[in-house]
Order: sequence, then C-alpha cells, then structure tokens
Amino acid sequence: MSSELRLKKLRGSGGYVMANVTDEQQMKGNLGGPDLFLAPVGRLDNEKISKHFCNTCEKEFEGAPKIEFENPNEEVAENLILAERGQYICSSCNGTIAEYREFKKQDEAGDIGNAKPLEPTVQSAPQPEPTPQVQSTPAAEPVQETTQPGPATSVSSIEGRAVYDESANKIGIAKQVGIDSNQSMVLVITKNDGTEGSIPWSNIKKVGEVVLLGNPEDATPASQPGKCANCGFVNKEGSKFCEECGTKLQ
Repeated sequence: MSSELRLKKLRGSGGYVMANVTDEQQMKGNLGGPDLFLAPVGRLDNEKISKHFCNTCEKEFEGAPKIEFENPNEEVAENLILAERGQYICSSCNGTIAEYREFKKQDEAGDIGNAKPLEPTVQSAPQPEPTPQVQSTPAAEPVQETTQPGPATSVSSIEGRAVYDESANKIGIAKQVGIDSNQSMVLVITKNDGTEGSIPWSNIKKVGEVVLLGNPEDATPASQPGKCANCGFVNKEGSKFCEECGTKLQ
C-alpha cells in the first residue's frame, strides 16, 4: 500500500477539512459512498490540514481547526477500550466540525464481548419529535441486560448514545425508537452527515455506553424492502445503492 500523501476532503457533521492523507487513512474514511469522512480517520496532525470549512459560519478558513481530545482509556465492552475521543472545532465560532472516537482491543486476536451495563434511568425521557413514516414507541423500564435488546428497551436508555458498526466505526447518534412502515421496530439515528436514517432493531447487537451493531444470524436480503444485504441498513423504497455503505441493492 502506497504511503504517498494525497489532498482529500474529509467530511464531518458540521463541515469538512482538506487534508493530506495516506491510502490507509483514505480507506478508514471511506464508508462505501463517494465521500470520505473524518470521524473514522481520527486525529490528524495539524500540519496535514490545509483548510477547514464550518457549516455554521458557512465559510472556509485557511489552516487546521482546533482539535481538542482526551484519553479516557475506558472499557466500553469486553476487550474494547475507548482510547481517545476528540473534536475538530471551528477556529472562528467554536462550532463542532467533527467528532471522533478511537477504540483499541486489549487482545487483538480476540473478539469483542458484552458491552458494559447501563446505569438505571430514573427519569423518563421527553416525547421525541415525530419522524416521517416512524411512530414513537412509549418509554418502558430501563435496560438491565447488555445482550440483544428486546422490545422492553427504553427510549431514554438509548437516546443520544453513539452508534457504532461491527468494525467499531461511529455511524451516528441514536435519536429515538420507532416503528417503520412495515410495522417493524427500528432505531432512528442521526447519521454522521446530519441526515436521518433507521436501523432494524434486529441489527442491534449490544447496548451499553454505546450501541454496537451486528448482522443478525437469521437476516435475509429480502426480509425488508430496500434492506442492504451487506450492512442491514433499511433504505428508501426505490434506492439503487445503500445510503449507508454504498453497496448496490438487489
């Protein structure tokens, strides 16, 4: 793999940066579509970033944005450590251009186990705003288990938690639990690019400090119209390519 640096646009939820990146970093930032994303790449050296654009300012600035980070070294699941979390921040308005999380395995050859238990929720969450073709489900009792969540998983336990795919890449933030047009339970998320999407409830593998996804064993490409056989994302009817990973739909 070439180590040559190439100037690329890396998108975040609040803007983008222009940075010189390696082929390996490009692969990390490629989530399957035409764009590259900053969150999976993690922290870049300031000198590698030539410009940054802030959606709030609607303006491009020379040089790198501010980068603030911390190293919690927190165990979020068995054999999975949150080594670093940080933000790219606009140098003008201090708006967030992108957030990132870097995870490490304690045992690289081992698998990721159960997520850490959630703290019991003592207050009910406010009613979520309605989403087109998605009906909110009422809040139930707090989550007590960290295995595959069932219908009793509470809205308040999941709202606002980061959602990661099975490769530990952040794909968005949990917004609410709902019912889709097929009367199937889904998790509505705000994706990294700011758009909204839904994930079949059966694709949620673990719920802890974060929401971890995994393909259900009994999933089939034809189980839902528009469902991606690769990542399980449910796309809009008539879509030819998966909005999440870019795979061509059947």
